Amino acid sequence: MKGYAESVRFLGQWGRFQRVVFLLLCVTIVPNGFGAFTLVFLTDTPEHRCRVPDVNITDEWRGAIIPELVGEGNPKRSSCSRYRLDVVKNLSAQGLGPGDVNLTSLEQESCKDGFFYSTDIYTSTIVSEFDLVCENKWKQPLTNTLFFLGILVGSFFSGQLSDRFGRKPVLFATVALQTVSTFLKVFSVSWAMFTVLLFINGLGQMSNYVSALVLGSEILTGNVRILYSSLGTCFGFALGYVLLPLFAYFIRSWTSLLVALAIPGVFLMPLWWFIPESPRYLLSRGKVEEAEAIVRKAARWNKVSAPGVIFADYTVSQTKEAQPQEKFQAVDLFRNSAFRLTTILLFLVAFTLIATYFGLCFNTANLHADPYISCLIAALVEIPAYVTAWLGLFYLPRRVSVIGTLVFGALPLFFIQLVPEELPVLAISLEMLGKMFITAGTSLLFSYSSELYPTSLRNTATGACNSVARLGSCITPFLFELRHVNKFLPYIILGTLSMVAAAATLFLPETYGRPLPDTVEQMAKRKSLDFPCRRTKTHQSRPNWTTA
Repeated sequence: MKGYAESVRFLGQWGRFQRVVFLLLCVTIVPNGFGAFTLVFLTDTPEHRCRVPDVNITDEWRGAIIPELVGEGNPKRSSCSRYRLDVVKNLSAQGLGPGDVNLTSLEQESCKDGFFYSTDIYTSTIVSEFDLVCENKWKQPLTNTLFFLGILVGSFFSGQLSDRFGRKPVLFATVALQTVSTFLKVFSVSWAMFTVLLFINGLGQMSNYVSALVLGSEILTGNVRILYSSLGTCFGFALGYVLLPLFAYFIRSWTSLLVALAIPGVFLMPLWWFIPESPRYLLSRGKVEEAEAIVRKAARWNKVSAPGVIFADYTVSQTKEAQPQEKFQAVDLFRNSAFRLTTILLFLVAFTLIATYFGLCFNTANLHADPYISCLIAALVEIPAYVTAWLGLFYLPRRVSVIGTLVFGALPLFFIQLVPEELPVLAISLEMLGKMFITAGTSLLFSYSSELYPTSLRNTATGACNSVARLGSCITPFLFELRHVNKFLPYIILGTLSMVAAAATLFLPETYGRPLPDTVEQMAKRKSLDFPCRRTKTHQSRPNWTTA
């Protein structure tokens, strides 16, 4: 029986049709790049202190009412307390100045009249808008966690919806959800309202990335499929990431920044008429005529002749089977013995990679005094990371590539604690080196996971994997709070997890140079206990990508 790639071989790999699909799907991913890290700027905390109302005290007292903190480094004013205003008013009325009394003996109080925020870096953030400081500081990491919970839920259900209703409808539905929710956040009147809209925004944030990844992986074949799933989608994401600090640098208000970031999504909706549904998906649902119509249109775009019957084997056999046994739900990832071990191990690797990736991404705000430079550095590191991932996908077995990124991503995190404090540039370089390899690993993971499962379960499995991975991102806002216990503890935890995940990858099936499985039987034939550096006789040379 001819597979899908063999049936559409006559189209070629890089005709006009493939170029259009490749480019447009990459464009749909760009908003994910800046959407994933917008909170780096929205939740950043400006310098702040207690607001002093317009009361009858001297200018001398007005300048001294904020206590001075004594500790390591240069003295600084308190951000969350002031001397009791009624006491200061009495002292001022008596003609006593700050130099006439023992300030350390004066009772302090919280910022009852609100806060004054510095506008040196930001005009406003949600922190200054909703006073997420001092006793409300716990809401800052919780804001990030709620966003990642939205991504988790969206990734899980979007995968099942995509397998049921199609890749294309879910792709554009999630793009629309992101765009509308991003715009509505501008009108938030409270932190609770903002977080609800943020959660809704998270439902579509990575869901459309996964849908676009799977859609392109199923439409494209051979080398182009590898190029798309490794470099294409990732460069689209990286472009959005790089654009974010540029947008934020020129737009310092959080509401204006959200409006600017919502606009690109509006221009993506007309792409509905140019991006086709996945023929592989349609064939898995027995919709052979629709699949052939798309391929015939592709043939006209590529100016090649299509055979009279393109999917003859599918027409004869697969439609008769009606594939009730090929319709799966997320629970089958564990219930079916063909999937169980692969799923558990893949979930562990995904959890580790995403937890480490987002932990290092959001920690970059501490790399440099200027948050825009910090974010730009972290974004630019993505480019060599994705090139590394692409080289790994093209020349190395999948397991070797994933294990390599995990190990080489973990080692710099362990070495950071050995760097002397007078060499901060070296510590930053090590952290960015670790981030580069972990980023490469996340890129490999998306491609690897989409190659492991059959067509009828591919998007559900990829979505479920992405959901579990998001559990890792949910803990990272609180994980780096452990630096107040020991500043190296977060790095040690993430490095240890990465080494454990590298060991688990040894037992995943190899997909290097092999066609995408269309059925459970094809997936079950793949071995999962081969040593990853050992190649069989058929894999000693470059694989024949045209059969993939």
